Parts: sequence; structure tokens; C-alpha cells
Amino acid sequence: MDDNEKFMKAALQEAMKALDSDEVPVGAVVVCEGRIVARAHNLTERLNDPTAHAEMQAITMATSAFGGKYLETCTLYVTLEPCSMCAAALSWAQIGKIVYGASDPKRGFSLYSPSLLHPKTIVEKGILEDECSSLVKNFFKSKRG
Repeated sequence: MDDNEKFMKAALQEAMKALDSDEVPVGAVVVCEGRIVARAHNLTERLNDPTAHAEMQAITMATSAFGGKYLETCTLYVTLEPCSMCAAALSWAQIGKIVYGASDPKRGFSLYSPSLLHPKTIVEKGILEDECSSLVKNFFKSKRG
């Protein structure tokens, strides 16, 4: 298993925590120098806060760990393509790289041009895509009954 899969599996574990709390199952980890420095999942229901996405929680945790606002040497692994709000926040944090599992054709940042991300941010997608995608699809399918 390569590093991308290893860290995406950690993000999937976070997504399962969200699912267990009846949150949209999105999980994220921030990795710096091969080490996870932040783990987070959606908390929008628990906190009654529409901005409490996994990525936003992960940014806050990672910047707290570093004592600074920039994450240019870090990689965010997230199970679902970040939305425009999260992409803009990641741009302000100057995240070095974003690796995501499933694309979000309705709300993902890639729908916007020019890109909402920092110009130096590298993006890789489709890591463990089937697992990431099925988790979200099954969650919404169960909600529709």
C-alpha cells in the first residue's frame, strides 16, 4: 500500500466517525513530513454549524499544531472533493497538496474557474474513489428511504 492509500484510509476512518454520528460521512487528515498532524470529520450537525466541514476542522487543528496559519508543506487527504468554501479556506492556508477520494459533481471546487485554490497547490484525485464514493452515496440513499 502506498502513502496515498494509507493516509486516505485514515481519512476514511474519520468519515466512519461522522457516519456513526449521523453526519455526512466525510473525513480528513493533514499530513506533514509523513506524519498525521490533524484528524477530523464533519461536525455540522453536532455543532449546528454549516461551516464545520471535515476540511475546516482539519485546517484549524493543523494550524494549531504548528502555531501558524500556513500549511504549505502539508497534504490534506479528504474522502470527498472539497466544496468552494473549503477550497477557499485551503487557499488561505496555502496547503501544499490536496488528495481526495470521490469527486463531488454538484458542489466540488473543480466546478469553478479560475480555481479557488492557491496557485501552488497540487491536486490528486481518485484515491480509494470507490470506497469514498459509496460511503457518501449510501448515506444519502438511506436518508431518502
